[in-house]
Amino acid sequence: MAQDKTLTCRDCGADFVFSASEQEFFAEKGFTNEPGRCPDCRAARKQQNRGGFGGRQQREMHDATCAACGAQTQVPFRPSNDRPVYCRDCFTQQNPRY
Repeated sequence: MAQDKTLTCRDCGADFVFSASEQEFFAEKGFTNEPGRCPDCRAARKQQNRGGFGGRQQREMHDATCAACGAQTQVPFRPSNDRPVYCRDCFTQQNPRY
């Protein structure tokens, strides 16, 4: 049975508890490494990767006309005339796995 462990955050140097339930969760998910960051630093890093400074850039969207229903839509690629472009609804109807 797992016991709580005190670990040190690699970013801020603060001690934090890696609880027995967290250890069981990690094992259940197949994670073999212990967390290297405290919960606050993990949350800050996650926020940074979601679009804060240094995060992902916003995709450039392009106007298009749906080949199935004729609706105006936007797509994350530059449409070309050699392939049809669909709005979200028509694309989902034609590709149910998405």
